Amino acid sequence: MASRRLLLVGEGNFSFAAALSETLYASTRVTATCLQRSADVAGNPVARENLRRLRERGTEVRFGVDCTQLADAFKPQHREFDRIYFNFPHCGRKAGVAKNRELLAKFFQSCKDVLADEGEVHVALCRGQGGTPADKPRREWHNSWQVVAMAALGGFILSDVHPFGCEAVPGYKCTGYRGFLEAHSCHPVKTINEKLIAELGKAFPLKRLKCSFPLLPEGSPSVLTSWNCDHLSAAFWISLCEDNSNSESLTSGTTQDIEDVLELFSEFSLLKDSGRDSKQETHEEICGQTKVCLRPSLLVHVQAVIQAPDFLPGSLHVLSAPVFRKCHILPFTMPAFHETLFILGFNKNLKDSYLQSLLDHLKDTLDSLLNQTLLEGSKLSSSVEFVFQPKGNDYIINVKSHNFGSDCAKDLIIGSVATSAISIVHKDQCFMFVSVNLDLLAMLVWGISDWRMLWTFDHRFLKHFVPGKIESFKSYSLYPPCYVHDISFWLDEKKEFDELEFHTVARAVSQDTVISIQFLSSFQHPETQQVSLCYRLTYQTCDKALTQQQVASVQSQFRKEIQQRLHVTPR
Repeated sequence: MASRRLLLVGEGNFSFAAALSETLYASTRVTATCLQRSADVAGNPVARENLRRLRERGTEVRFGVDCTQLADAFKPQHREFDRIYFNFPHCGRKAGVAKNRELLAKFFQSCKDVLADEGEVHVALCRGQGGTPADKPRREWHNSWQVVAMAALGGFILSDVHPFGCEAVPGYKCTGYRGFLEAHSCHPVKTINEKLIAELGKAFPLKRLKCSFPLLPEGSPSVLTSWNCDHLSAAFWISLCEDNSNSESLTSGTTQDIEDVLELFSEFSLLKDSGRDSKQETHEEICGQTKVCLRPSLLVHVQAVIQAPDFLPGSLHVLSAPVFRKCHILPFTMPAFHETLFILGFNKNLKDSYLQSLLDHLKDTLDSLLNQTLLEGSKLSSSVEFVFQPKGNDYIINVKSHNFGSDCAKDLIIGSVATSAISIVHKDQCFMFVSVNLDLLAMLVWGISDWRMLWTFDHRFLKHFVPGKIESFKSYSLYPPCYVHDISFWLDEKKEFDELEFHTVARAVSQDTVISIQFLSSFQHPETQQVSLCYRLTYQTCDKALTQQQVASVQSQFRKEIQQRLHVTPR
């Protein structure tokens, strides 16, 4: 059999390369490449094992290879690959559809420089991304990666489509989104979660639950509305139409790879939210099951946990997973974060003693965590208090912090404690629910002043953290420039202006580079009586360079988006 040369680009943990290399003939030569440096990949134990397997088989491995500049990576005599593979390309969580289209276009243009005559390029995409008739369900063209059009820029045509079969390459795992809470993670959110659970586990029997619940909760309106109505009103509503390519897996009973969710996160909020005018309309939409929402809290899953046959009264059940909420752009308010939910069932007659015991242990644990970075003899920098809410008959967990100076909020709500007796299965039981925002807690513990830093892919961030250890965080981006732009617009007299949606559009268009939105003024035209609003937007990043030209481009796009989405007229 004639020798063939295969090139794999964009490898993450090299599991595809390792699995593929063991299924090929000895005459086939494989070159596996990734964009990261060798030192960055070496920190992943899965990658280390796969690299060992590859080297044992004599497979060539290269680091720092940009798939959009392949000619620079290979000398002319080392090109002429028969096949080039790129599995599940993605620019990163904040990239969006346009950036990923650009990645595909540059990749295909780069392939023609290193591909042999009659060679083939194989690209694996998630369902719906391609924008072709073969995608089931098929996204709208503008909301797809337009793979055929991007390939044409490199002179390629689409000649065949096959489903990607993981069974053909056993051991392959797409890296994609790196979950904060995964077993091998050294992320501070994971560390703080483990410490919180371990400390409470000293006082109560623990039962950790695997989060197999859907990101889009389904069921009757009572499932969503029986808890905090504020959570529901801040939810990202999604229409389950044919072009929602992720809807099936999001509403299934198993956890979906979150990268797809985060990729479409801003698109859902912009394209699928119809702008509800009243609570009644919202209620009707839910009852008719025409809309669902990304879970705003793990509290929407408590009935399923309590009514499960293996629920153990007296044990502290623990559920940890990401949740999503619409919110204003503020330093300590995030649209996506990780929540830990503790669920405790006990006899009704013991409610007071159980509640006091849980509150005491929770306060001691949080106080200890929040002051771990203090030098000996220093005053407490943070303190926890439970603020009773008479209307809801529950508590909010409030933290008074002095870690961030006078410019930032000092009193922050990091969670809640609620009691209820809702279970049909355990009629003689009362239940307590403790919800904690892990991302916010991690920020307070390590002194991380910008929530966006928790979501960075920059290796310099995670390099700072040692599993299980807590030390003050020092930012590696010093004095990043700020850019200020004002925007004013006329309101539509027939449409109510939604300031929360205004912030949501700004966040999505700017890819979280807007750190502040300040209302400046309101003006009413003396003749037409039309009202104009003026806001000031401040742009700044925490982990990458941001130029004045980039900000000007974003601001221009923002003007177009608010005109289309919010029915206002920019001045």
